[in-house]
Amino acid sequence: MKMTPAVEKYVLHWGEMGTRWGTNRTVAQIQALLYLSPNPLRADEIVDLLSVARSNVSTSIRELQSYGLVRMTHVLGDRRDYFESIYDVWELFRVIIEQRKQRELNPTLAMLKGCAAEVQTEKETDPVTKERIQNMLKFVESTSDWYEQISAIPTSTLTKLMALGTKITKLVKK
Repeated sequence: MKMTPAVEKYVLHWGEMGTRWGTNRTVAQIQALLYLSPNPLRADEIVDLLSVARSNVSTSIRELQSYGLVRMTHVLGDRRDYFESIYDVWELFRVIIEQRKQRELNPTLAMLKGCAAEVQTEKETDPVTKERIQNMLKFVESTSDWYEQISAIPTSTLTKLMALGTKITKLVKK
C-alpha cells in the first residue's frame, strides 16, 4: 500500500479522532490504515507505513482484534500473519457502537440502577436529587433499549431510515 497525501491525511485524522474518543492514537491509525488498504497488511508493513515501533503495532493489533475490528488472515504460500479491517462501514459502525455500549453504557446502567434503588431508602436525600437520578436511569435505559432495537435492523433498512432525516418526525405524533 502506498501512503498518498490523502491516505496520510485520513490516517492521521483518524488517529486524532481516536484520542478524542478515548482510544490510543496508534490503535486508531492502524485501524484506519487497514480499512483503507486494498489488501491485508503484515505487521512489518504497518511499522514501515506508520513509522511506529513494532511492539506498539503488535499491542495495537491485539487490541483491535479484541474489539472485533481487525482479523488475522493468511496468504497462500506465505507463513506470515496478515491483518485486515472490517470493510463494510455499517458493520464497522455496529462493532464500534457495541464495544462502546459494553465498556461505557452497561456499567453506567448498572451503577444507576444501584444508585436509584439505594437513594430511594435514604431519607436525607433531597426529593429533587432522587428524581434526577431516576430521570437519568430512565434515559440511559431508553438509550440502551434503543440501541438493542437499532442493532437488529438490517443495514438496507437503516440506510433508508437515515436518508429520511427529519422527515421521519412526521410519523411521530406529538
